[in-house]
Amino acid sequence: MAELAAGRVPFVHATVVRAQVPSSARPGDEAIVTGDGTIDGFVGGVCAEGSVRTAALGALNGGGPLLLRVLPEGEADFPESPGARVVVNPCLSGGALEIFLEPRLPPPLVEIVGGTPVADALVALADVLGYATARSLPDGAPEACADAVVVASHGRDETASLRAALDAGIGYIALVASPRRGRALLDELGLTDAERARISTPAGLDIGARTAPEVALSILAEVITAVRGGAGAAGAAEGGVLPGGAAGPSAAGDPPSPPSPSPPTVTDPVCGMTVTVMPDTPHLSVDGTDVWFCAPGCRDRYAAEKERR
Repeated sequence: MAELAAGRVPFVHATVVRAQVPSSARPGDEAIVTGDGTIDGFVGGVCAEGSVRTAALGALNGGGPLLLRVLPEGEADFPESPGARVVVNPCLSGGALEIFLEPRLPPPLVEIVGGTPVADALVALADVLGYATARSLPDGAPEACADAVVVASHGRDETASLRAALDAGIGYIALVASPRRGRALLDELGLTDAERARISTPAGLDIGARTAPEVALSILAEVITAVRGGAGAAGAAEGGVLPGGAAGPSAAGDPPSPPSPSPPTVTDPVCGMTVTVMPDTPHLSVDGTDVWFCAPGCRDRYAAEKERR
């Protein structure tokens, strides 16, 4: 978990909080679920693990923390937990489980260019917000997972930093400059209309800011709008890339694509469970079509029924 957090890799921490005999998991058992569906740890057998994977990926992609109840079919004796998500898993051999799923998402990362008072104020205020900051530009490429780049260097290294941020697909790019100087600098870069629309200059919301901390506050307010998807975020990212690497809306108004697609889900034709398709997910090829199952038992039952037909 520490390594993933240090690498800014999103994951879900799954912890068994209640288990009923004869389930194989015990309270305190835990696992990590990453965005590709990989599970590292133990929260139950293959059937429980499948339910945890599917719910964890939903939690990771905007669903938020949740308490997952995995119940065997016909189970009636497990105490209720108001607000929990219930999954009836007919594959379980017995024993209900409750597993708390907690998404661990990296804080937004703002790349700041410059050593000016505005740049320093941005670092200080970003820390108050719990945001991470970096200062890789212009000597290197911006951090690959950066959500925003703010160029506040007042004439130093601006063109190189802006070009690098555009090429890296950063979702929110801002230039601290007067309207006149900002327009002149963008003209000098020879940007396309789509690239030009991705750069906010003058940077920040118009709140009548005068001091460096006030200017930094106005810029971070605009960053929050872009990162959290508030009003105007789509317009700020038009034709570009949203925070996290997702493609921004097209001219036709298409919604942004997710930053990292999760494995697909299908329905087990035997038990009706939602199954997240992984390389080791049990499946059969039937008339040239792959059919996926939650566990080998459902696959074998399906195959036997096909043979009888």
